[in-house]
Amino acid sequence: MTAITDIPDTARARRPQSGNRVLRWLRANLFSSIPNGIITLVLFAVLAKGVVSFVQWGIANAVWLTPANDSSACRAARGLGACWAVIPEKYRFILFGTYPFDEQWRPALAVVLFIALFYVSSRRAWWRRELVYLWIAALALISVLMWGGVLGLSFVSQDRWGGLPVTLILATFGLAFGFPLGILVALGRRSKLPAIRSLCVLYVELIRGVPLVSLLFMASVMFPLFMPGGFNIDKLLRAQIAIILFAGAYLAEVIRGGLQAVPRGQYEAADALGLSYWRKQRLIILPQAIRHVIPPLVNTFIAFFKDTSLVLIIGIFDLLTTAKTAIIDPAWQQFSVEVYIFIAAIYFAFCFAMSRYSRSLEAQATVS
Repeated sequence: MTAITDIPDTARARRPQSGNRVLRWLRANLFSSIPNGIITLVLFAVLAKGVVSFVQWGIANAVWLTPANDSSACRAARGLGACWAVIPEKYRFILFGTYPFDEQWRPALAVVLFIALFYVSSRRAWWRRELVYLWIAALALISVLMWGGVLGLSFVSQDRWGGLPVTLILATFGLAFGFPLGILVALGRRSKLPAIRSLCVLYVELIRGVPLVSLLFMASVMFPLFMPGGFNIDKLLRAQIAIILFAGAYLAEVIRGGLQAVPRGQYEAADALGLSYWRKQRLIILPQAIRHVIPPLVNTFIAFFKDTSLVLIIGIFDLLTTAKTAIIDPAWQQFSVEVYIFIAAIYFAFCFAMSRYSRSLEAQATVS
């Protein structure tokens, strides 16, 4: 009987403690002094006003659907509400560019395959040799879908590619090849062989010393000049090579910082075990180095994912470029804000997913 009566008393005793904990947090972080309290209240007021204004503009007074290619309702609501009708009107061009309209299920399926690959690769249970074969098979299928010319699919040249598939192709291959290149360059910069160390230093300083825009220009204009006569590399592939080289240089410096953070005793222990250089790096040094630099690595991945929009300058239609082109239509030209919000949401979804995944990796690394 005593135990039964004790339970409510314990529950009642805990409730004030949780409430006091919230009050203590508010007092310590938001109202620790009179100036801090005033700033907090002002920021809350500004935030509340902004949220209310956005709800009125983006939801309450917004135009969601209109007849095909008819923007009269949006023009009537201009200044009062958003015109989200521009998204269903232009979304296919925004996402897939000038890819043949009747064949746009192919790049759509390619995007789904990319996302599925990212998800599977993020599961630790799939971190085995079969994952490499899965990537090879999926990338081959994506190539067949995008190019066509086989299995009854009509051929589509790369000049017609655009939108989200191009952004994912540039970012995925750029980071997939740039990451191992960065590891090799980082190891080369710490090599005891002067020739290898000098070449790696020269590569990093040369690439990091110029903007990505200049590398894209060189890949587009100058690179074909060094090729044999009659041999031409597609513009998208040239841009891909420039992005890989640029990513490799930046990732090399991030990984080199991780290598420097590994205690010297780990190297000595690996040498004492009689491991070869590459086994020592693969089994002991690199796992610890990469664990140290997960946040800056993911920050670099996110930056390069967004930097793919720079391929506009050499005439490649990525996601941002197709969005800009979609609102050239005079009927919808006034509603660019809604289109940019739609594009920002897509970029945010991918970048936020990478950020959350990095936090889970950090938590797993801390536990292990």
